[in-house]
Amino acid sequence: MKNKFVQQLLGSFSDLLPIFVVIFVFQVFILRQPVPNLTDITIGIIFVVLGLALFIQGLEKSLFPIGETMAYAFAKKNSLLWLLIFAFSLGFGTTAAEPALIAVADEAARIAAEGGMIGNTLSEKNNYALGLRFTVAFSVGFAILLGVIRIIRGWPLHYLIIPGYIGVVIMTAFAPDTIIGIAYDSGGVTTSTITVPLVTALGVGLASAISGRNPMTDGFGLIAFASLTPMIFVMAYGMIL
Repeated sequence: MKNKFVQQLLGSFSDLLPIFVVIFVFQVFILRQPVPNLTDITIGIIFVVLGLALFIQGLEKSLFPIGETMAYAFAKKNSLLWLLIFAFSLGFGTTAAEPALIAVADEAARIAAEGGMIGNTLSEKNNYALGLRFTVAFSVGFAILLGVIRIIRGWPLHYLIIPGYIGVVIMTAFAPDTIIGIAYDSGGVTTSTITVPLVTALGVGLASAISGRNPMTDGFGLIAFASLTPMIFVMAYGMIL
């Protein structure tokens, strides 16, 4: 266990090393300025490397096993309804609590108020941000639900992805300009540190439990679809408002 954690620390450091090198090169050789607060930065790097190693170990010890075990249990229980409810709840819950989405929604509400799209009162901005968050969360829940159906039915992934992006292009032509950028960014904030491992484990576990499914070809792809649907739903949210 100790040797494995040391290997994870070294692996985390090697993963982050290119970032450190780029910052150092541009700071010293391009900007020609000394690195400020070198002691604080060094301490911060140590914490980042340690945190990344602990996070990866946490994924391996908890999130991946939990997701795979629950998916396998639901498949063996042979209850499609509860499996779909779990899939939707998982996508909705993890996305609604995502800090990045909360920050983006609050910033969007502030800009919308300044631009006169909504009132400048606190309640109106909070309602706009909350509506945006729940729209994205609902879209991710819907995507995970549909992705689970895809795995069960054995549909190829591109049957969902290609029409989805065609829908994004079509809706972009009709959606208000003020919502398009937010909609496109909302697809990125859904790929959070909690949603990705759990959803990936859910897909892999479900594909492993169903006879005739390949975890490599059928278990992955849920995140791609979960990043696509928020664009459509948020643009629809902007058109309705």
